[in-house]
Formats: sequence, C-alpha cells, structure tokens
Amino acid sequence: MTRFGSLLALAAFASSTVALQAAAPRSLDRNCYVSIGDKSGTFRLQTDNGDCHGHGDCGSNMSDLPSNRFTGINLSDFANQGAHLTATLAAEAGTFTCTGTIKEGELNGEAAFTSNSDFVARMEKMGLTGFDNEKLLAYTLFDVQTAWVQSLLQLGIHGIDSGNLIALRIFHIDPAFVHGLTSLGYAVPDADKLVALSVQGVNADEVREIRALGYQPTLDQLVQIRIFKVTPDFIRSMQARGFKNLTIEKLVQIRIFNLAD
Repeated sequence: MTRFGSLLALAAFASSTVALQAAAPRSLDRNCYVSIGDKSGTFRLQTDNGDCHGHGDCGSNMSDLPSNRFTGINLSDFANQGAHLTATLAAEAGTFTCTGTIKEGELNGEAAFTSNSDFVARMEKMGLTGFDNEKLLAYTLFDVQTAWVQSLLQLGIHGIDSGNLIALRIFHIDPAFVHGLTSLGYAVPDADKLVALSVQGVNADEVREIRALGYQPTLDQLVQIRIFKVTPDFIRSMQARGFKNLTIEKLVQIRIFNLAD
C-alpha cells in the first residue's frame, strides 16, 4: 500500500458511525498494533479486524505517527516481552487507546476511542457541522486542531467542510502553503484545489523557475505540469532543441505521448 493510500485508509478505519458520546471509551471492534516506525522518532499504528494481524493486503490500515504524541509507551517498552500497556493518542477531537501486550517487539491490543464534545462545539461555532465518531477518530489520529482550522478559515478558503479537513491536514495545507501561492499573484484556491496542488508537490520555487522560462501557468496547469513531469529542465531541453514557443498544453502532450524520445 502506498503512503498516500495508507494515510487515507487510516483516516477512515473506524467501523461504525455511532452517535457522539462523551462518556467512557467506546470499543472500535478492531485489533490495534503499535511498533517502531520506519522513520526515526515515529511509532507505527496499525489496525485490522483481527484476520490479518495488521499485515498483508487484507485491509489493514497503518501510518507512522510522531512517537511524542503517544503516552503510556516508549521506545524501551518494545523490548519488554509480555508487558501489559495502554498506548494513548490524545488530541482535541478525542482520545484513542490501544490496550494490550508486547509480543515480539510490538504492542498487540484492542482499540478504543472517546470523542470530545467540547471540540465539536468549538468547530460548530466556526460553521462546521456533520461530525460523527468516525470523523472525530480521524481528526484525533491526524491531530486536527481548532486553531489550525481557524487559520485556514481566516484566509478566506472556500469549500472547507468537516469531510475535507482530514485531507487538508494530511497534505499539510497551512497558511504558509497558501501564502506561497498568493505571493505569486494567484487567488486563494478553494479547499479541493489546495489538496490537489499539495498532492502533486506544487511549490513556489518551481513556479518561479517556470515563469522565468516564459510561462504563466494557471493553478490547473500547475497540477498538470507536476503529474506529467513537465519540469523546468524538460522545458529547457525542448527549447535547446529549437522548440521555443511550445504552450504548456503542447508540453504536456509531448510528455503523454513520449514525443521527446
């Protein structure tokens, strides 16, 4: 599973959308596994329905999260075979726990989640509605914070809702990213366009380089440029071959049909 797919899958792994409750932790009917992540300073959180132990291609969901977001477990605990632990991941939206036993360097347990009604109230004051435990669980895993949401709303970004906030968070949409685009003269993109731009890795430095080569790409064209690898080096190579007046559309077609080979 790709990093992109893993993130989106984890964001939606809760199995039910029960009514919000601020009471005791609610079991998710999921097994959970916490282990040391591939990147330094991360723990890997995996969940599944019990059939595949968090491995293989049978619907498990995983992501590496900063280890300092977890309490109740630390790096040395993974060497303590048989230790009974509760790893807790707390955020504004709620609290996720994985309670179980260390087996072969991994915490094997059962997942539970408690939502935070105060967080919901703060979000509703900002005009965002449509919350259930599934969304709030995803918000907890990806640490969606009301201050960050407010910072986006203050920029005048259209189309923000309780559904796409998760994608905005996963792909690191923040005021700095938006300002990088508006500083180049673009209007503030809507929420979905910002996600598309970030997914494709659009960045202000590359846009400036492309503009220096004589182009004024639209936001949609910036997405196309990244998808089809119309890089500044590729544009320069075409210009060096005498093709100095190619439009962005023509450059994209050349990439699609491999006409530069």
